[in-house]
Amino acid sequence: MKSGIRNTMVKRAIKSIAIISLLFNAGCVSKSNDGSKNKLDQEMTAEQLLGNPKYTAISYGGYREKTREVQPTIAELKEDMKILSAMGIRILRTYNVQPNLPHASNVLEAIRELKTENPGFEMYVMLGAWIDCLNAWTQTPNHEEESPANAGEIERAVALANKYPDIVKVISVGNEAMVRWAASYFVRPNIILKWVNHLQNLKKEGQLPKDLWITCSDDYASWGGADPSYRVKDLEDLIVAVDYVSMHTYPYHNSHYNPAFWKVPDNEMSLSDVEKVDSAMRRALEFAKNQYEIVSGYVKSIDSTKQVHIGETGWATISNGHYGQRGSRATDEYKQGLYYKLMRDWTNKNDISCFYFEAFDEKWKDANNINGSENHFGLINLDGQAKYPLWEAVDQGIFDGLTRDGKKITKTYDGDKIKLMKDVYVPNTDYHH
Repeated sequence: MKSGIRNTMVKRAIKSIAIISLLFNAGCVSKSNDGSKNKLDQEMTAEQLLGNPKYTAISYGGYREKTREVQPTIAELKEDMKILSAMGIRILRTYNVQPNLPHASNVLEAIRELKTENPGFEMYVMLGAWIDCLNAWTQTPNHEEESPANAGEIERAVALANKYPDIVKVISVGNEAMVRWAASYFVRPNIILKWVNHLQNLKKEGQLPKDLWITCSDDYASWGGADPSYRVKDLEDLIVAVDYVSMHTYPYHNSHYNPAFWKVPDNEMSLSDVEKVDSAMRRALEFAKNQYEIVSGYVKSIDSTKQVHIGETGWATISNGHYGQRGSRATDEYKQGLYYKLMRDWTNKNDISCFYFEAFDEKWKDANNINGSENHFGLINLDGQAKYPLWEAVDQGIFDGLTRDGKKITKTYDGDKIKLMKDVYVPNTDYHH
């Protein structure tokens, strides 16, 4: 028994050393990205990237203004790529390739330029193609038919995947396009299946890179994780058709919609405020893990070989709505910091890719409400300040010499944790620390 414990301890020690080495090397790689000319040993495939803890993933939008009509420039996107690279990020997720919004194609061009300037620079992309139903975003969406615009989205995604085969490693057909609460635009699984099959056929015909992976990124419910009415034949066929399943999980939103896990239980009432918050965040992780395990179990009952990765999960830092101090009190940087660390630790340990949502705040998402939670999921705010999850990274100097919109990367709250904790509320109480 003792030798078993000793072996376990040795294995943990070795793993800890490996993780420390990985973190150190991530910092070192980011430093070399500015100056070295080391050619990458090999080009990675999606199969090698996904589930690989050395290739940290994130969801990315580079928009700075209240409207997407103001597109970030290539120079601004290159700034962002350098910041993300310094953080150890190696895979980005984008969301659409709409003709009047060249964000995704500009991201790819920015990465191409950085790779040309420094062959050692490494960044890959999960390219999203937006999918809508017929009459989406009107008063009469028809969820049984698809928008004629979808074909153009797929066509543009194919063109970009072929133009940037060294960067685009995944195409995702739709974003939360099958979940019924996306009432303005959702479609039935047969539409997603149609386009996934189309892309898989292009691969077989040699019209797309054979190693490109095809998925759909959707809410955990859409992947058969909740309401059994989602578990239809078309979804089963879709699970077989995709190269892997990309699911979303948001304990943050469920702190309002399904708050049983979030409220402080009776047996924790004697804990300190900070202990109550810490415990709530551990329950939030368990909530996400449970959703993952339900989806994974269902997916593997259809196709035992199919991997499940997390296409989105995140935690907002400001909310004047459901999640703020008059609501579930889930919202602040301290909780975001705990959630970020817990999710990264769990997913890395279990070889799950996690496209954490998101890199930078974007204020167009709730343009008429500056304090709307959708504007504040970023790890870095629009003033170039690293939020609490990244304070340690600032201290380590990984952002030295880097700027965003002319601003150095500094810490929110001037790095004063006492000041930060004054904005931290205990779930579902009037108390804050």
